[in-house]
Amino acid sequence: MARTRGEHAHTDVSLWYLLDADARTITSYDQGEFNAIRWLTDEQVPPELVPIARYYGTVVRSCVPAYPASKGGTEATVRIAKRDLVPAAVNLRPEYADFAELQEACEDFMSEVNGRGHCEIRRIPAELLAEERLRLHPVPEQPFTAAFGETRRVGKDPTISVESVRYSVPHEFVDECVWVRFHGDELIVTAMAAGSAVEAARHPRSVPGSPRIADEHYLDAPCGQRTPRATNPAEAQFLAIGPGAAAWLVEAAATGVRRIRAKMGDAVALAKPHGTADVDRALGTAATVGRFAERDLLSILEHQGEHDRTDPIRRGEAHSLQPGTSAWSGFTTP
Repeated sequence: MARTRGEHAHTDVSLWYLLDADARTITSYDQGEFNAIRWLTDEQVPPELVPIARYYGTVVRSCVPAYPASKGGTEATVRIAKRDLVPAAVNLRPEYADFAELQEACEDFMSEVNGRGHCEIRRIPAELLAEERLRLHPVPEQPFTAAFGETRRVGKDPTISVESVRYSVPHEFVDECVWVRFHGDELIVTAMAAGSAVEAARHPRSVPGSPRIADEHYLDAPCGQRTPRATNPAEAQFLAIGPGAAAWLVEAAATGVRRIRAKMGDAVALAKPHGTADVDRALGTAATVGRFAERDLLSILEHQGEHDRTDPIRRGEAHSLQPGTSAWSGFTTP
């Protein structure tokens, strides 16, 4: 659409139709709306429309208007839509906060006009469409992906980069290809799920240096925390000890402890005689107090074994601080 200039300025609309027909087929058209129709070659059609037409098994044909009044019906439709949707003094509509509110208003408008009787056909368009679908040319089940925008591959983060800005994507789409496009001030990420295209994420548009990260995209690690994952059987045995082992591994890696793999193997070996519950508790204690030396884990286990008893420890005379009672012999009674 384009706004014309001059005394009788109006909105000029160009129409493109996809028709399933042969080039020799003679088709009729509304001469009250259009002056003529003609076939266009691939060189005359915008390049981005040609693969779309081929994908849907159709041919692109264009109308050649002779004067603006030939498209008056379509222009009137646009004018009515603008009158009912765009905020103006006539309809007293409030300003839209974003494009999402405008899109919602368009959907409500379409439901309203298509759900009531049409003055010409005396039918409800929504009901008539169900009958017309039986005669319409079937299209592929999957839409033409060019409508989804540009492709991006989700990283391990999981994030994608669009115009030098990082946007988060749900972790289910790691290492998968997604499509991104800007709709107004929002970035829409589309992905394939269960054989159909779905909206994977939606972010406000940002600028380089200000990434958009949503915590709900990291369900297994909320608030930016990360859970260690095993990459070999030895790491799996260590992490199977319990959450204390995972905390020990995170803190040890952050502290820069050396020989982490060897100490992980020692913890697995200690879990056999002492039990995984005691070793897991000792690893959690070591992570909390920052003890990662060679024999620190064994020392904590021994301490737990000596002091973690249900009954109180009572020392006998052998542990008394009094050296003896021989010194009392010098005392006499009066």
